[in-house]
Amino acid sequence: MTQGKIIKVSGPLVVASGMQEANIQDICRVGDLGLIGEIIEMRRDEASIQVYEETSGVGPGEPVVTTGAPLSVELGPGLISQMFDGIQRPLERFQEVTASDFWFVGCKFLISIVTPNGPSNQV
Repeated sequence: MTQGKIIKVSGPLVVASGMQEANIQDICRVGDLGLIGEIIEMRRDEASIQVYEETSGVGPGEPVVTTGAPLSVELGPGLISQMFDGIQRPLERFQEVTASDFWFVGCKFLISIVTPNGPSNQV
């Protein structure tokens, strides 16, 4: 594992220095919040990191720690009965924490576009 420091934040892109031992595709914990990101470019000791979460509040000087491993997901029977975001966090948990019905409303909207007779009552 390598530890560096953030030198720049631009939306979901974070640049960290002191990362000479890191590799492209390493997963990192970014900032004091430990956000999940992936190294997408290395230049000398600087790593460009694509952060997969909201970076508001993350700034220069905060730590970045690599896991030394690429992004991976578990495969198994639980995948069939659940829905996940891009980094395998259950969406049901997201809905509970945020009290959001975005997923449900979004699905009804998509079904109304895809099906010529509009949404069915099964959604």
